[in-house]
Amino acid sequence: MGRILMVAPDDGLLAALRRSPLLAEHAIDVASAALLALRALRTRSWDVVITSPATSLEEDLEFLEQARVARPGVKVIALAPASSPEDVIRALRARLFACFTPPLDPSEVADMVARAATESDGWKDGIVVTSATRDWVTLRVNCRLLTAERLVTFFDELAGDLPEPDRDGLLLAFREILMNAMEHGGHFDPEQVVEVSAVRTARTIVYYVKDPGQGFDKSHLAHAAVSNPADDPTAHLVARAEAGRRSGGFGMLVARKVVDELIYSERGNEVLLIKYRQ
Repeated sequence: MGRILMVAPDDGLLAALRRSPLLAEHAIDVASAALLALRALRTRSWDVVITSPATSLEEDLEFLEQARVARPGVKVIALAPASSPEDVIRALRARLFACFTPPLDPSEVADMVARAATESDGWKDGIVVTSATRDWVTLRVNCRLLTAERLVTFFDELAGDLPEPDRDGLLLAFREILMNAMEHGGHFDPEQVVEVSAVRTARTIVYYVKDPGQGFDKSHLAHAAVSNPADDPTAHLVARAEAGRRSGGFGMLVARKVVDELIYSERGNEVLLIKYRQ
């Protein structure tokens, strides 16, 4: 059973997390202020600390630094009123576990908290910033499902100035391409690394993903939904089952329908996703 500490929580979110079946086996405690949470961390251990939704991300990162002095292994999930690209970059560099801004979805928060509560120290080097400015962020991420889910929360914040329907679609497409890279290129081996960049221009948002594999021949994709005949939209599932793959295979199809341009390199192990700003 994991132990979770919430700092000055919203009553509604606290109640929702306590009702969540994902957190049914975890104890949720409350500290009425960040200072009290830090004092508590010096005497007791919690697996996850969730910051107050009323404090800024800048304040949350200051709290994170102090919390790790008291408990080096503690995982912190930030709930903040808003975020800027600079805030998100600082959060990535500081190895914040995840970040959420309004509108908060209790089910998404509960899912990430549950993942954090049961995670060992292996997550710390899952996302490494190699270069970052406000408009160009480049990362190296290991091939783990947890890493993919964490990265999506941060990229959701980086795309915060997009209208919500476009933003949701873009993040869905990015997640699918990232998962494909981790599965097919990295075989979900934590020792393997995917390179990811997010570039913002005045007219576009561009995501670049490079997996560690040898690439693929785009004419031989029987395991992917994009290759299905029009009269059999699930034909690829048979090929995946025969190959012992997980169910899925819709990544490229979903991405093509959501983004404005989807471009593969000659080898097939590099992808550009381009979304035009309306």
